[in-house]
Amino acid sequence: MAGSTGGAPSGGAYEWLQRGLRLLDSGDGFAALVLLERAAREHPGSASVLEALGRAQYQAGQPEAAAQTFSDLVAASPDADYAHFGLGVALTRLDRLDEAVEHLALATAMRPDRSEYQDRLRQARATLRARREAGRG
Repeated sequence: MAGSTGGAPSGGAYEWLQRGLRLLDSGDGFAALVLLERAAREHPGSASVLEALGRAQYQAGQPEAAAQTFSDLVAASPDADYAHFGLGVALTRLDRLDEAVEHLALATAMRPDRSEYQDRLRQARATLRARREAGRG
């Protein structure tokens, strides 16, 4: 019987990715993470799996893992705007604002039509600026 083997999800990497994406969209990052980690082991170089895995890691409260996954995705696909955006958001959560601004700016330059990219970039720059000004005071 499918799915009855010790809790292992049934299907293959594509099914795990699709189910993981549905779980992400419904806000269940932890459940998505289980499926997407499995899909990533099956297809470690898949850009779509890495992107979804990074999202799940971030949503599940693992910003360091998400930053590493998005960094791997940026290395594999340097022209992927969402990879830079995801990395920038994860780095922001890790309080690595200089690096975050760099990646958010790249994502925004690649896709100036994405308002969420612009908003995150503005927020990160404002936080960085405020901290620098406070440090001078």
